[in-house]
Amino acid sequence: MGRPGAAHSGNPSGRPPGSRNKSKLALEALLDGEADSLTRKAIELAKAGDITAMRLCLDRIYPARKDTPVAFDMPKLETPADAIRAMAAIVSAVASGDLTPAEANELAKLVDTFTRAIEAHELEERLRRLEAVTK
Repeated sequence: MGRPGAAHSGNPSGRPPGSRNKSKLALEALLDGEADSLTRKAIELAKAGDITAMRLCLDRIYPARKDTPVAFDMPKLETPADAIRAMAAIVSAVASGDLTPAEANELAKLVDTFTRAIEAHELEERLRRLEAVTK
């Protein structure tokens, strides 16, 4: 069956997890020992005004962030009622243009995760009380 928790691709005789792509290995062999000279050349081209070389260099110096902090005063989340207030604040911030829909979506995921945690905790407590009564 394979390792527990491992993803199944549908091809059991496919490449083993963690193995490296042959083309990547070939490229690494080709570039072996050339990294310094290629880096110097890219920097020279960038300094000479080559836009593509500049972008390449800057992407290595300061890579694009996957996400950025959001300036938003989220209401404190402690109860399910707080989650409702937080969602209302998120919707209001989108409507006023203070949050983008994408930022709001990420914040809503946090509120949803909080709500699920509360629900799971409450369910666990109810089960514990029921088990105590039936013993």
